[in-house]
Amino acid sequence: MHRLVLFDLDNTLVDRQSALSDAVTALCRSRTLSPGADHWLRTELADRATINDFARLRDTFGLDASAADLWQEYVDLMAATVTCRPDVLEGLARLRAAGWTIGIVTNGAGDIQRAKLNATGLADLVDGAAVSGDLEIRKPDLRLFELAASRCGVSLADGGWMVGDNAAGDIGGGHQAGLRTIWLRGRPWPDGLPDAHHVVDDVTDAIAILLNEME
Repeated sequence: MHRLVLFDLDNTLVDRQSALSDAVTALCRSRTLSPGADHWLRTELADRATINDFARLRDTFGLDASAADLWQEYVDLMAATVTCRPDVLEGLARLRAAGWTIGIVTNGAGDIQRAKLNATGLADLVDGAAVSGDLEIRKPDLRLFELAASRCGVSLADGGWMVGDNAAGDIGGGHQAGLRTIWLRGRPWPDGLPDAHHVVDDVTDAIAILLNEME
């Protein structure tokens, strides 16, 4: 019997906030940007980042570098600084060994999300990934979940699980996709959203639940 689990990427499997801080620090040092530009980047990139942000950075602070060059340097720095904890990688390997199909469904620009997957070793542990930036749709859009399952070689019709930290995008989207859900608590839970099936403090707790699942 197939067992599918879809994971969010940022702040679920990897620590985006720490990587973002380190990458911005390195970029500002490399480009000798002002403290104002440093603050601007941390504010504007807090939730997501695209090349358009760097076009606005260039215009706002009168930089000579092209938006494409600034974006590529940021992507490379994020790949160099992002981490996935060894116990998380080990947990995913145990899921695979137990017969689980593992997918990633993530919002974000395609090039930067793939760079994170490759840099952390996650790309070798998952069966497929769907990135919102490739399709111009974002979680909780059902199509992103359908694509992730398809790229894993399975169908949402067979059920599965969704694990993530974003209540509306991950848990709400997971419910709409017919999946059971595990929420990594942190942000406030919005009114009116159906409860997650499980609530945990760390993704390794979610992996433990899945390993104990005997459907």
